[in-house]
Amino acid sequence: MSDLYPFLLLPIFDERPWGVRDLRPIYTKIVKEPIGESWLTWSDSCVANGPFAGRTLGEIAKQYRRDLVGSVAVYEDRFPLLVKFLFPAKKLSVQVHPDDAGAQRVGQPYGKTECWYVLQAEPDAQVALGLKPDTTLQEFESSIHKNRAEALLNWISVSAGDMIYVTAGTVHTIGGGMVLVETQQSSDITYRLYDYGRPRELHIKDGIAAIKLDSKAGKVVRDSAGDPNVLVRSPFFQVEKLNLREPLQATVSRESPHIVVAIEGAGMIESAGMEPISFTRGEAVVVPASVPAYTVRPQWELEVMRMSLPTGDVAEPRTILG
Repeated sequence: MSDLYPFLLLPIFDERPWGVRDLRPIYTKIVKEPIGESWLTWSDSCVANGPFAGRTLGEIAKQYRRDLVGSVAVYEDRFPLLVKFLFPAKKLSVQVHPDDAGAQRVGQPYGKTECWYVLQAEPDAQVALGLKPDTTLQEFESSIHKNRAEALLNWISVSAGDMIYVTAGTVHTIGGGMVLVETQQSSDITYRLYDYGRPRELHIKDGIAAIKLDSKAGKVVRDSAGDPNVLVRSPFFQVEKLNLREPLQATVSRESPHIVVAIEGAGMIESAGMEPISFTRGEAVVVPASVPAYTVRPQWELEVMRMSLPTGDVAEPRTILG
């Protein structure tokens, strides 16, 4: 029997030139340098509670393997999902992520398919997904050198509550004026194609090679006959949103860990043989695959997102652009 238990992870705040200095209302934090991202489940994320306090998620994955990451994870010694909050005040660079095969050709374990849940958005908030119809890769590469790449992107408006699915190989960027919850394959491989003249390195050759013009990216169309709590289900992850006014009794199969992220309110997570964990907005608790059950107990009211790996044969979600 494993001695793993649910653990609270300390967020890692990542400075980015397009970020914000005021992280409220997600965090009670105002900083000098702009913060673009809060990484919740990266390999360097530290445990805050119990016997593993001070250890990193990566260390625990290497020691406990399938007991932590579950039987369907691709790698037995790597935590499979990275969850973040994104705080864009300005446009991100135009970029693309390779698929698994492309990443492995350059020595990386995973490609990067991701999704963005729009937690907050100003009225004019937009993201770009893919290239405009009939745009060739040659035309797009030429537009980069001519400083007009933005004009060939497919921009769509987004609102709070939208779930955006971004397949590996999709040219994309995020505009300012929103807060996103990102769930992705646990990869940090990014090819930056265009950056509005900011003095950062570009990866044009590798990025153009990674682009897929037949991307299935877009706003996820919810399945009216499916579970109303499921925001997206794909071959790489499942993401749910749960509004809790009463305790939630949850079970865990040995196939996948659960990640529970508070997006509003506060609560506690309880499991047999451990001290209860208090967590609040902006924090994540990882429930290892070997923990059979846990309870999420709201303090008044609690809204959470829960991420896990899918089981069985899962298709790409249905999406629309618009």
